[in-house]
Amino acid sequence: MMLRLRKAVTNLTQEQFIEGYRKAQLIDVREPKEFEAGHILGARNIPYSQFRQRYKEIRPDKPVYLYDQNTGKSSRAALFLKKKEYTQLYQLQGGFRTWTGKVKSK
Repeated sequence: MMLRLRKAVTNLTQEQFIEGYRKAQLIDVREPKEFEAGHILGARNIPYSQFRQRYKEIRPDKPVYLYDQNTGKSSRAALFLKKKEYTQLYQLQGGFRTWTGKVKSK
């Protein structure tokens, strides 16, 4: 599992994540309640529970930056996208709980 994951998704530190996410599609795979409580500025919410139905909302030709609370769901989402032939997949190392950048909440 870990080896497949390493081939599918690149883990980025917060600094690396900040450098690239403005030019990419930033996807938060947490559930709507968690998303509304606070998310990275500019993120789109596609909950992991709806991912199989909604993944087509994500363009395969642009980098995809994924995150969740830790990294469990974003890792599974990345593996799923890899199977659908998405190639530029990145996730936030440590997840949202380690994020210290800009946050938006409702």
